[in-house]
Amino acid sequence: MQFILYLLLILLFTKVAGDLSVRLGQPSVLGKLIAGIVLGPAVLGWVQNNTLIHDMSEIGVLLLMFIAGLETDLEQLRRNWKPAVAVAVGGIILPLICGFGVGEAFGFSVHEGWFLGVVLSATSVSITVQVLKDMNKLNTREGSTILGAAVLDDVLVVVLLAVMMSVFGVGGGTSLGLLVGKKLLFFVVAILGGWFVVPWIMKILAPLKVTEATITAALIICFGFAYFADMLGMAGIIGAFAAGIAISQTSFKHVVEEKVEPIAYSIFVPVFFVSIGLNVSFEGVGQQIGFVVALTLVAMVTKLIGGGIGARLTGFNNRSSLAIGSGMISRGEVALIIAATGLQTGLLAQQYFTSVIIAVILTTLAAPPILKLCFSDKKSPGRAEEGS
Repeated sequence: MQFILYLLLILLFTKVAGDLSVRLGQPSVLGKLIAGIVLGPAVLGWVQNNTLIHDMSEIGVLLLMFIAGLETDLEQLRRNWKPAVAVAVGGIILPLICGFGVGEAFGFSVHEGWFLGVVLSATSVSITVQVLKDMNKLNTREGSTILGAAVLDDVLVVVLLAVMMSVFGVGGGTSLGLLVGKKLLFFVVAILGGWFVVPWIMKILAPLKVTEATITAALIICFGFAYFADMLGMAGIIGAFAAGIAISQTSFKHVVEEKVEPIAYSIFVPVFFVSIGLNVSFEGVGQQIGFVVALTLVAMVTKLIGGGIGARLTGFNNRSSLAIGSGMISRGEVALIIAATGLQTGLLAQQYFTSVIIAVILTTLAAPPILKLCFSDKKSPGRAEEGS
């Protein structure tokens, strides 16, 4: 029953903290992330990260991205592919170089410095998606650009990591051609599957004479796409997002959306938000406080500026460019996975692992209020400002 107690505490704290956050003029997700830190080993130590919490948090982030896909305006996404590419590239080059610079300043070896740059190049859009949803900005031109850039970012960072592992002779000699081929295969299969297979599956499974057949069919597709993405070296959240887009093009969109949100937000998504905070532990970090502060500041500023420059060069005004750059700040679970990979392969020294994790989580905590600030005086609540 210990896990039931954990679940009780997670649900209670996230809802209360989210409400307090909104009352203080911040996105609810900020309160939920802080709830995880308070409940976890960093403060109270009432909840420990275990296999069940990890697995539920994985489902939570998949459902969050699946809902984002359902709510995404595909035409808006298509129209903004050029800015998305520019934002993704700008948001990788600057953090990569400056991350290496931080490594040099703190005495890292060459391969450790470049790996630090790769960690800072990652983007996790799951937190950003929740903030944009709360502010009704997901389908603005800025929101679509952030989503597109984050998907591309995931591909580019994994390729960067493979290049590093190959150059520095770790990770078993990953074939770059094979890696890129698998990414292309995923997108080809996802597009064709979303176009032809998903509507067919929904038409077959939705009418079954069983309880909640429609939402079950949608979840089968969501988890199937996520598993396929992970199998080909992509983040599972990209697969879930693609599944949401595919179902949004069918007549089942509104039914699925109406049914999946209570499942996600009542239990799985709160566990995901808390699980991020559970990774925080301040043990042994006191001697590296300068490194943590420097890394966190560089991580936030380089994404903000790099992504913002990409947006500015593709026609957005200064305010919109800043908003898009802020949407790329959160590193979230993507950077956590890359950091863990670096530890396993020797690209990241053990003594710096906890500090890197804390810096990643601090960017995730900083992202919601910065996003709220940058989007606060944007006037259109739903659609794009075409002249941005």
